[in-house]
Amino acid sequence: MSLRERIDEEIKAAMKSKDKVRLETVRGIKKFILEKEVSLRPSGQETLTEAQEMEILMQIAKQRRDSIEQYRKGGREDLVAQEEAELAIVEEYLPPQMSDEEVSQVVDEVIASVGATSAKDMGKVMGKAMQQLKGKADGNRIQEMVKAKLNS
Repeated sequence: MSLRERIDEEIKAAMKSKDKVRLETVRGIKKFILEKEVSLRPSGQETLTEAQEMEILMQIAKQRRDSIEQYRKGGREDLVAQEEAELAIVEEYLPPQMSDEEVSQVVDEVIASVGATSAKDMGKVMGKAMQQLKGKADGNRIQEMVKAKLNS
């Protein structure tokens, strides 16, 4: 079942159960999918690839995390709770996130493979690490780990 079909089923289920938060979140995901499909039609592509679907979901999750951070800074705990609930729903469609230990291990391997020795090599390490960890770990988490390892 494609993501779009799954989303359609979730919309029906959320409407039946009168789950407003889930319904709004899933409709938002569908909106992003439809917008992406429409933007790709001129190039001859009718449906999204799995990678493009993951990209959309990761973008939505990142927006939610950024919003949570901003609302926390602004002291808006009511909005933080709403964004966290929506983020949890979006994360149901993403692959499971890797643990800190697993991410650390991948970062160590990347540092060794590119021969990074200082913070000057951050770009090389981040590029390769993001490729390997795409969708499996948050970019900010990866960046913090790389910084810590290269500065030590």
